[in-house]
Amino acid sequence: MIESRANERVKEARKLLLRKERKASGLHLIESDKLVREAIASGARVVSCFVEQGHAFPPPDGAPVYTVTRAVLESLCESQTPQGVVAVVQTPPSEPPERYPAGLVVVLDGVQDPGNVGAILRSADAFGAVGALLSPACADPYAPKTLRAAMGSTYHLPVWQGELPPQLAAMKLQGFTAICGDLRGSATLPALAASVALVIGSEGSGVSDETAALCERFRLPMRGHAESLNASVAAGVLLYVVSEAMPR
Repeated sequence: MIESRANERVKEARKLLLRKERKASGLHLIESDKLVREAIASGARVVSCFVEQGHAFPPPDGAPVYTVTRAVLESLCESQTPQGVVAVVQTPPSEPPERYPAGLVVVLDGVQDPGNVGAILRSADAFGAVGALLSPACADPYAPKTLRAAMGSTYHLPVWQGELPPQLAAMKLQGFTAICGDLRGSATLPALAASVALVIGSEGSGVSDETAALCERFRLPMRGHAESLNASVAAGVLLYVVSEAMPR
């Protein structure tokens, strides 16, 4: 039983609430019974678990499990209502592949809100994307808020991080159609290859000019009076439209 927030194991785990510590250690924290189970089922390496006293949770193979008080568990969480379990998990490799898998890849260009990034990863998972590529300016996909918004989808598909123009150029050489959501684009969806890179721009400025120049520009028809959609909502609609239009 760990009863003190000053316990060394707790202090080391709590550091992972900071992005720089996650990057330096190659580890991240996940909260809640559901997310920890999703990580385990996906094959992610769980380094350690902190389980609230009285909460029933099957221990993952090979990982130490520490029973903690409610106060200690709360100190490891950003959410106001922790759900029994926190785990330290090894972060998967994020380097882009030499060759991308065929299919639909969602590409995020400077999406900075963790909730939006997580929601887009969840939608990408739902619509059958084979991976997600994030620019360096995006929110950390392994931040606690991002992971909660993704609802486990972070562990269902590879998440890569890299500079977008060279990666999109490489994808196009591999036969991908690159398409971006752009209010200046055509309302007619272009012909799509069997593999598509769908680019979603940042909340404030959209897709960068350098990235958009590599893409077919497409805009969703807006029949009401709103000027634009939230990034995660637009991404969800675009993922549906594009996934339905792709050759099968």
